[in-house]
Amino acid sequence: MGIGEERQESQSEGKVWNLLKLPFRHSTASTSNSVSSLARSLLPTRRRLKLDPSNKLYFPYEPGKQAKSAIRIKNTSKSNVAFKFQTNAPKSCFMRPPGGVLTPGESIVAIVFKFVEPPQNNEKPEKTGLKFKIMSMKVKGSIDYVPEMFGELKDQVTVEQILQVVFLDPERNSPALEKLRLHLAEANAAAEARKRAPEDAGPKILGEGLVIDEWKERRERYLAKQQGEMVMDSI
Repeated sequence: MGIGEERQESQSEGKVWNLLKLPFRHSTASTSNSVSSLARSLLPTRRRLKLDPSNKLYFPYEPGKQAKSAIRIKNTSKSNVAFKFQTNAPKSCFMRPPGGVLTPGESIVAIVFKFVEPPQNNEKPEKTGLKFKIMSMKVKGSIDYVPEMFGELKDQVTVEQILQVVFLDPERNSPALEKLRLHLAEANAAAEARKRAPEDAGPKILGEGLVIDEWKERRERYLAKQQGEMVMDSI
């Protein structure tokens, strides 16, 4: 074989090798993109809100009464954020406010009301299936909160936290009970300030002053039952 023929054969082999390498380069880039997408999906969702307490709602355990819990919600993002409460027991619980819009750095103390059912065996329940979920959504500009926005733009909604309910002994001091009292006092002071302020001083908190009639009915039934038992014991 001559030198010219060897050179031609070498050039043709090089072209074949370069052609073989092209699919592998594309495949490597595609694989890299897929791995990057998977890695991003596995990363924890960046939270827009800071919650205090972070993952629990504490209620004083007072059977037959309407108990109150409180949670501070702060917008830690650089944009306006809408938030919304959800619960798996909407008939016995109420949130004030049930939702709202917070500007960057703004915080609010929300109050959660719950009617505490009397125990069947006069024992404090160790666990409860009651849960609350706080969701958030980034919003543009100054926009009024409406609950429907979370349904219409559900692909933009983030679940910030699912809060577990914990009952506290109101007669036993604890850090959680002390913090709850401070949050409730702050929320009540803010509510009084809003009542004294002019109507155009700021947005009205949704759900202000609403009462669930079912709580009153349950409490009346509970008190009537207690009175009935007292009458029977006295006979």
